[in-house]
Amino acid sequence: MIDVQAAIAANPALGRVARAEETVWINPLYLPVEMTDGLCQLVVPDAAIDDAEARLARFAPFIRRRFPETEPTGGLIESPLEDIPRMQQALEREYHCTIPGRLMLKMDSHLAIAGSVKARGGIYEVLKHAEDLAIAAGKLSLTDDYARLDSEEMRAFFRQYTVQVGSTGNLGMSIGIMSAALGFQVKVHMSAEAKQWKKDLLRSHGVEVLEYSGDYSKAVAEGRANSEQDPMSYFVDDEKSVDLFLGYAVAARRLKKQLDDRGIVVDAEHPLIVYLPTGVGGAPGGITYGLKRLFKNNVHCFLVEPTQCPSVLLGMATRQYEKANVRDFGLSGKTHADGLACASPSSFVTRVLGNLVSGDFTVADAKLYDYLRLLDSSEGKRIEPSSCAAFAGPRGLLTLPGSRDYCAAHDLTEQVLNNSVQIAWATGGRLVPAEIWDQYLATVLD
Repeated sequence: MIDVQAAIAANPALGRVARAEETVWINPLYLPVEMTDGLCQLVVPDAAIDDAEARLARFAPFIRRRFPETEPTGGLIESPLEDIPRMQQALEREYHCTIPGRLMLKMDSHLAIAGSVKARGGIYEVLKHAEDLAIAAGKLSLTDDYARLDSEEMRAFFRQYTVQVGSTGNLGMSIGIMSAALGFQVKVHMSAEAKQWKKDLLRSHGVEVLEYSGDYSKAVAEGRANSEQDPMSYFVDDEKSVDLFLGYAVAARRLKKQLDDRGIVVDAEHPLIVYLPTGVGGAPGGITYGLKRLFKNNVHCFLVEPTQCPSVLLGMATRQYEKANVRDFGLSGKTHADGLACASPSSFVTRVLGNLVSGDFTVADAKLYDYLRLLDSSEGKRIEPSSCAAFAGPRGLLTLPGSRDYCAAHDLTEQVLNNSVQIAWATGGRLVPAEIWDQYLATVLD
């Protein structure tokens, strides 16, 4: 059990967190990359990311054939990177803040197939599992054209097996849609926070959706237990999976190419500052890891979590990792940001990020809808409320004392920040039905 009062006494930011105030926690264990390189290579070597990138390339012909919307990218699942200057100006005007540099939106909200950041890790893990099974059975080799996986013969083969996952929504959609496309039987265990439209979409793909009245941890526990009872079942473990992590890590290399194509330099005088909405930690953890491997000390990665459910923040700040629970701090764990509703964080990710992540902003649910409307009116872009959490970062960077101190400590001077690129990482939105957008745009919270 965490000694909450002792934790707050040691770090005053946790007092604000416990009061569900919007704040920033700056990671006191953050280290220069050169001091963490050996451990990083031991836990997740660069060669493993190379392997993940190569596997996604092998599957591109199958994805291209099975999902025609990926034709423009040759079967690679990638999202746009777009400037949002009008949103930058709107945030500054609305919240009386200064957002230096160039504000951009990484639109994983519009990734093909699953419409969320989970398309990276979730789909990757399903593809890896399918490849492992097919190769072991002698039905596939690494030199084959993987387009042959889109056949009734291969679907019949995969139909012998089941894939299961526990989810608040978006991971379940990525796992469910791709698993069903390959032919797997699929069970997605959904927590109480999951939106009905996401359950309906999964069922339309032939996925079995099991619903629970408990939170995310309950859904994961039930899914894991159910899978363990079936020798033909494979469980995608969002709390511990290295394969998920690797799928997310590949995003950094894709982002670098997009920056290179625009002539955007990332160095000490032109830093990259990235804000990542965070649930259990898997997607932002993998992306952060990949970015730090590429850009070293010239990238600063901040997580963003709901004020009522900042589990990764608490797991790292208390160093209790997966044992931390937001309810220990008197928080409800309930949030409109369904994809971020995880009361306890990933054991794997909180440890891997211990020296890599710069800090963690918290955001009130009401702001999610305010940011959503502001992005819609200023740029004509729509992303899920949980995605909009990312805007708390650029808004707060020079407003909150903790993040201002971080900038001063890391030579992020006014001139350097004016040369920076700040990226809000949008995590979901493309598959939201029109009537749900109407509800989101009309939602106003106290």
